[in-house]
Amino acid sequence: MLTHVVLMRFADPDDAPEARRRLAELAPLVPEIRSIDLGLDVVGTAVSYHLCMITRHDDEAGLSAYQNHPRHLELASWLRPRLADRAVVDHVEPDAA
Repeated sequence: MLTHVVLMRFADPDDAPEARRRLAELAPLVPEIRSIDLGLDVVGTAVSYHLCMITRHDDEAGLSAYQNHPRHLELASWLRPRLADRAVVDHVEPDAA
């Protein structure tokens, strides 16, 4: 299982809840997403990101298929201009190694 973690900081923090909603709606439309967790930051420190997304995929091919899915590309065109910063980590879960 491949875990894809994305932390998003928005130019306007008020965009984070809408991004969360759109990502939640995307998940059932993309079969390569095995699971999705979405969390909005509640503390709001100077180093906080506004939204955390964790998706799980069978493997790298599944992640790539998700990233190239037309619905994901459509959402990304809305999302990317609103981001001030993002960080990504892709890892294999220890029990699956």
